[in-house]
Parts: sequence; C-alpha cells; structure tokens
Amino acid sequence: MTAKTPRPQPFNVFCIAQSGRLEYEAILFVLSFRAANPDFAGRLLVAEPQPGPRWSEEVRISGPVRAILEGAGAEIVPFESKVFGQSYPYGNKIEALAALPAGEPFVFFDTDTVFTGPLSDVGFDFTKPSASMRRTGTWPEPPLYGPGYTAIWKSLYDKFGLDGFEETLDLSQPDEYWRRYMYFNAGWFFGADPAEFGARFLHYARAIRDETPDELACQSLDPWLDQVALPLVIHSFGGERPGPELDGLDGAVSCHYRAMPLLYARESDAAIEMVETVVAPNPIKKVLKLYEPAKKLIYQGKGRKLREIIASEGMPRTEKMLRNRIKRAKLWLR
Repeated sequence: MTAKTPRPQPFNVFCIAQSGRLEYEAILFVLSFRAANPDFAGRLLVAEPQPGPRWSEEVRISGPVRAILEGAGAEIVPFESKVFGQSYPYGNKIEALAALPAGEPFVFFDTDTVFTGPLSDVGFDFTKPSASMRRTGTWPEPPLYGPGYTAIWKSLYDKFGLDGFEETLDLSQPDEYWRRYMYFNAGWFFGADPAEFGARFLHYARAIRDETPDELACQSLDPWLDQVALPLVIHSFGGERPGPELDGLDGAVSCHYRAMPLLYARESDAAIEMVETVVAPNPIKKVLKLYEPAKKLIYQGKGRKLREIIASEGMPRTEKMLRNRIKRAKLWLR
C-alpha cells in the first residue's frame, strides 16, 4: 500500500500596519496575497500597534484602509508597544509576535512586500526557522583596530549561552568577511510558535540594547537591532540559513520591494503587474491615491516612466547609486 503524502502544516501570515505609509503598503500586501494565494488555509493577520505612552501620535489604521483590509479577509490584530514603540519602530515586528495565536506556525513579512505566487510553492519546515538572505553587509562595522567580525558576533552568542557559533559560519567565505557570519534581513522570517519566538526575540533585543557587550561599543544598533538579534534567535531554535526549498521567497513567490520607487526601478514585471492589477478597482484607487507615491508612481504612470529610464541607462551597480538616479528624476517618494 502506497503511503499517503502528509498534508502541509497550516500556518498564519502576518505583517505590521499603522497610520501613514505602512497602512497603504498593507493594501498592496493584503490584496496581492489574496490574489496569489486564493486557497490559503491559514489566517492572514495585520498586526496594529495601539496608542500608548510609547507613541506620541495616533498609530491605528485609518477607517477607509481598515475597510479594504478586512474586506479582503485580513484580520486586524492589536498589540501593545511595551518596550519599543516610536523610539524604535522596527521593534513592532518583535512585540507583535505576542499577539499572534500561540502554538501556531507563523511567517512574518515586512509590509513592503507583494506576492506573485502561492506560498504553497515554498517548502517551510517550521522546526527549523530561517529568514531572508536579501541583505548587504550593513552590520557590524568593525573599527580599524578591532574587534573584528568574529569577536563581535561571538560575544553575542556567548552573552546568551548559545553553543555552536562555529557551526553558523559559512566556511566558503573568507575569515573576517561579513558574508561568513550568519546575518539576515528581517524582511521575512518564520517559526513554529510566535509566543516562544517572540519572547526570546524580545529578550535578546532588549538585552543587547540595555546590556551591550563591550565588543559592540563602537557599533550602532539603530536601525539594526532586530537584525542583530534575529540570527541568535533563529540559531537558538535550531534554525539556519534558508535552503533551496525557500527560494520562492525573495523570488517567484514574494517580492520585498522596500520602497515604491525601487519596486518600479528594479523588481520583476510580475511584481509590477500584480500591483497595478489589484489596485485598479475604483474603491481601492479612491483610498490609495491619498498616498503620494502611489498616486504618482502607479496612477499617474510615473513609475513606468522611471522603469523605462533605468532600463535604457542600465541598472546601477549599487542601491545607493540607484537611489541617487531616482532622486535626480525627482521620483524618490516614500
């Protein structure tokens, strides 16, 4: 008798949204997710920080945007900012984990993500968490006379009593070269239990911020704190760098575009077509036109013109050069 193939484990997907840029990006996130994942069996959650002493202004999603998100089947999940808030908004992705359904596998995506394929094409193993490798060598920046990459990273593993630092090294890369060390972009990550993952993530991030090891004395933690703590969290749960089964993320399934001008300048035709298709209906257009980048780049067609400029001139070698090229075209909008 032929054994049945086990059914994939159901899981939840979440992003963060609050008033301003993120709520408009959440429209693209939710609508493209639903278009690319019509048979998704989990819950699509949009985590929303709540007003409190760590925010000086209104942070809740506006009514018109909320209606679009909920109309597309997303669930708005409130959470309290107890540690970070306005002083470090990247901490939202850490603190929001406590509000997710405990014990249910999760995948987090930054809100500036659009979907072009089904997540069923991605081979998640929630017992081995991982995160995005679409990163550059932003952290650390070792001082001239040391400590170097090894001493800096090892001090963090030692701080939390984590064994196996040497096992995290990519030995195909040279010693004291940033790619040798396990470092992620926090644009997506996943795990088996948001309660456990989030508690450890918060503990590590807070301890790094408040009880910084001496080896990090010359290092900036803003805005890199989440990406400093994330490899430690992933390693502590038995995770590692993503394997080929996750290639659809930052690939054929999801696109972390980071800023709308960059979406038009360098991302795939599939990502552009998905965005322009899902935001075409008039009820969506009426709301999204309030967001200046969407108004000019999507609805006024300036994004397509920017794309033509970059294609004709050739893609700049670095993102900094690309951003400068977009600024010269007066289309760097966020």
